[in-house]
Amino acid sequence: MRYEKLVFTICRQLVQDYQEAQNLTQDTFLAAYLHLDSCCEADLKPWLARIAANKAKDYLKSAYQQRVQLSEEDFAWIPDQTPAPDEICQSDEEVRQIKEKIYALKEPYQRVAAMHFIDEKSVEEIAYTLKRPKKTIQTQLLRSRHRLQRLLEEDT
Repeated sequence: MRYEKLVFTICRQLVQDYQEAQNLTQDTFLAAYLHLDSCCEADLKPWLARIAANKAKDYLKSAYQQRVQLSEEDFAWIPDQTPAPDEICQSDEEVRQIKEKIYALKEPYQRVAAMHFIDEKSVEEIAYTLKRPKKTIQTQLLRSRHRLQRLLEEDT
């Protein structure tokens, strides 16, 4: 077909999905064929482009409208993976060991880890308290977590 690449490109750019763009290209040519008598030969290219754009926009509107609203009933078939209370509870000895490992970290990781894991402060609260950027705190927390894991693995 003469304008197939044009129509496909318009659809692809708008919907960002290769398969759906192919479907919309076919829909465009079908709609154009059915209404061919309403267009003159000189205006064919812009007419097809407009149909393709409208088909793609209609698809995007309908896809947005067809979003599925899920309720709790829709998730009833998923098994409960909440750990049992005995799995959550850690012995006082385990808590003491973890705190010991946190305090064994070097600065700035020790302070950040203690504030997050022991004092249960959020990244934002730690950043505000220490007057550091949030990204810096996130990086330090990640590194302290890795260091803690290594320290705890060494003990096992």
